[in-house]
Amino acid sequence: MPTEREKMVAGELYDPEDPELVADRQAARDLTERFNQIPVSDEPRRTELADDLFGSVGDDVYLEPPFRCDYGYNIHVGDGFYTNFECVILDAGRVEIGDDCMLAPGVHIYTATHPLEAAERVKGPEYTKPVTIGDEVWIGGRAVLNPGVTVGDGAVIGSGSVVTDDVPANVVVQGNPAEIVKELE
Repeated sequence: MPTEREKMVAGELYDPEDPELVADRQAARDLTERFNQIPVSDEPRRTELADDLFGSVGDDVYLEPPFRCDYGYNIHVGDGFYTNFECVILDAGRVEIGDDCMLAPGVHIYTATHPLEAAERVKGPEYTKPVTIGDEVWIGGRAVLNPGVTVGDGAVIGSGSVVTDDVPANVVVQGNPAEIVKELE
């Protein structure tokens, strides 16, 4: 019988109130609270806490506080990752971010979702869809990436965009829902 955590990571319906998951979320909140209180001048300590929090971390990673996430261990970032202030990653599912990616202030990435049928939804189960972001992606301020999207290498997400579908490589998308407005060379 799979655990609720195993079901969560597999994208199956799971109970978010499972004691193990509640404890995992609390541990992540404790780490992010400590991270967010570290002085900007103490970069080594912030890098150490990011290493403790995330599932995997590349080289030359920089997170501006405040930063928030659900679990942390489902977040995997490549080399040269940068996120500006007020980033939120709800990582019940896997979030894979490639090399040399930049997130502007207030970017939100969501993997958790809920049943569409009200009778099932009010019972409380959730499920997840992973989010994958390629290399050299720039995501503008206050953009939202919804569960299950993939963003191709070199793409640019305009500020305030809501990404509901996959984004091909080397394009600029913007709007709600985000649509391609330009192809890049």
